[in-house]
Amino acid sequence: MAEETPRLPGVFDRDTAVRREGPSEQPRSGLRSVFSAEVAPNWRAGRGPHGGYLAAMLLRALMQSVDDPLRSPRSLTIHYARAPSEGPVSITTVIERQGRSLSTLSARMEQGGELIALVLAAFSVPWEGPEISELQMPDVAPADAGRVPGTLFKAGAPPFTENIVLQHRIGGLPFRDREHPMLIGGWMGLAEPRPLDAPAIAFFCDALIPAPFMRTGQPAPAPTIDLTVHFRMPMPREADPDPHELCLVQTQTSLVQEGFFEEDCLIWAADGTLLAQSRQLALLMHPPIG
Repeated sequence: MAEETPRLPGVFDRDTAVRREGPSEQPRSGLRSVFSAEVAPNWRAGRGPHGGYLAAMLLRALMQSVDDPLRSPRSLTIHYARAPSEGPVSITTVIERQGRSLSTLSARMEQGGELIALVLAAFSVPWEGPEISELQMPDVAPADAGRVPGTLFKAGAPPFTENIVLQHRIGGLPFRDREHPMLIGGWMGLAEPRPLDAPAIAFFCDALIPAPFMRTGQPAPAPTIDLTVHFRMPMPREADPDPHELCLVQTQTSLVQEGFFEEDCLIWAADGTLLAQSRQLALLMHPPIG
């Protein structure tokens, strides 16, 4: 029987890859690790690289620091200090505490000695407990069979959108349906078929058009100040996940004040399982509000 050909890294895996500097060590409290990475040019969103793209890169460094497949990402909080340029960045991680079931880490991304982002994260082994939920997946049409990437990019969206598939299902059309709530969503995946995992989910939490664009007359820069992702399931969920699976991503904003707005995101699998929740604070710069 012929051996299965290994899946070659796609654009997302290549452009979010991190490389450990120095030998790997057994994870323990206080362990400090340094990683190098390269900010690619095709993930721009306005004035700099897309925040979710950087989140995926940072999460990869944290996952390699934990180095335990049983300890899954559960919480990731990033404060973005400045936008990096294309090119090399360094990521320093610290295992602040390695407990029997929970690992708490911090990380710092720098470029040319300048701070780019500060991070706190928690990883946990599996737990058994009560299952209680008052969240229901929106009743939307299933994902289309066809996988057409880059539709947003062709419509004038930032360059990073060339790397995603989006099938609109929730809310109106940005800049046009201004009577609609600040709510938007749809089926989302990467342009290249690839199983859903934690770095991809972290990216998707920030990949939709900002929800306030439902009420503005034109686009405007909307840099993320901070982003927190709560992973509700270990990812990938299956030993042999479907690389063509799309997830349903929904974001909503309730208040824009002094330019700052919060954006809540929910991500579901096609079977209705909640995969992640996130909240970010972002800044809407110079938009006309209707």
